[in-house]
Amino acid sequence: MTQHFSNTDRATIAAFGDEWARHDQADLSDTERARIFDDYFAIFPWESLPKEAEGFDMGCGSGRWAQVVAPHVAVLNCIDPAQEALKVAQSNLARQGNVRFHHAPSEAAPLAPASQDFGYSLGVLHHIPDTQSALRDCTALLKPGAPFLLYLYYRFDNRPAWFRAIWKASELLRRLICGLPPKSRGLACEAIALTVYWPLSRLAGLLEMLGLPVHNLPLAYYRDKSLVTLRTDARDRFGTPLEQRFTKAEIAAMMERCGLCDIRFSNSAPFWVALGRKV
Repeated sequence: MTQHFSNTDRATIAAFGDEWARHDQADLSDTERARIFDDYFAIFPWESLPKEAEGFDMGCGSGRWAQVVAPHVAVLNCIDPAQEALKVAQSNLARQGNVRFHHAPSEAAPLAPASQDFGYSLGVLHHIPDTQSALRDCTALLKPGAPFLLYLYYRFDNRPAWFRAIWKASELLRRLICGLPPKSRGLACEAIALTVYWPLSRLAGLLEMLGLPVHNLPLAYYRDKSLVTLRTDARDRFGTPLEQRFTKAEIAAMMERCGLCDIRFSNSAPFWVALGRKV
């Protein structure tokens, strides 16, 4: 992608290309992939899709969600601005003959307006300078009534003040780590996965086994996740230069401004997964 686009961050694109080259999800078990997939897609209206549905995965990364979606639809367009990430997705989806790959950012997605029966973008648009503009790029591709599934990092608006304070402290560390050279950045994220994500998530799992509530414990979501997922998400969280966060109300308002209606949210982790339909 040699052309310069206004709503992209080159450092972030390069970081994700490096991330998916290092964490290609080849070691992620089908069982765990399906379990995490269900966390995100629990509110997706599969039954409402047309028989020969065509849709898109905006910011497909390694193709880990596309691997589950592709067998259920006629055509899936995987779009990503990071060439290295797209290569990983092409390898992971090599057996899926109904997947098309597009090396492009959201603002230059090579699909006709109002041509798609569904779309989704999970954990991507908050890494783009103007998230609302990128969301509008996505909704412009949808047919009227088509569903769109969105996941954006949230601002911990459903968490206690002490939890938000811990996040603010971790944000200082993220800003330091994401500025390191690629090799050092990767090593730092690996260290965080092993010394922070692993022990805290396993502690939450132990406390849950003892019958104690763990909802508000940091990293409790990972209590049943493998080291593959811990390493991937630690790299995503601490190795990405550009990150934005939104409250539930802000996400809903942004979706409405971008032409989505009938918006509803999943009430379980990860927060906030939202579904809307193109007006």
